[in-house]
Order: sequence, then C-alpha cells, then structure tokens
Amino acid sequence: MEIKEIRKMSNEELTKKIKETKEDLFQKRMQQANGTLDKPTVLRTLRRDIAKMKTVLNEREVGGNK
Repeated sequence: MEIKEIRKMSNEELTKKIKETKEDLFQKRMQQANGTLDKPTVLRTLRRDIAKMKTVLNEREVGGNK
C-alpha cells in the first residue's frame, strides 16, 4: 500500500484497515508456524503497512487534521 493511498483515507477508515491488517498478519504468522506460508516477504510488507498507517494517524493527531 502506498502512502498516497493511506493519506486519502479518513481516520475511521485507517483504524479499520489497521485492525484488518493485524488480523491478516496473525493469520500469516500461523501459516508460517505451520510451514504453509508461500511468500515469507508478506510478513514484512504487512508490518510496514501497519507502521505507515499508524504514522499517518499520529501525524494527524500531532499536527491537526492535515
């Protein structure tokens, strides 16, 4: 997910998307533990997407709604 797409989302959409991504990350971790995960790089991508979304939310809280 690109940062431009993330910045276009509202705060409610971001929090919902963070929750969904965390659930997906959990499922991927379970697949990795079972040895059925096809692409291990997906874990890194999901963690980074969560970090990007949290960063945008934090920027909005600190600097006002940009």
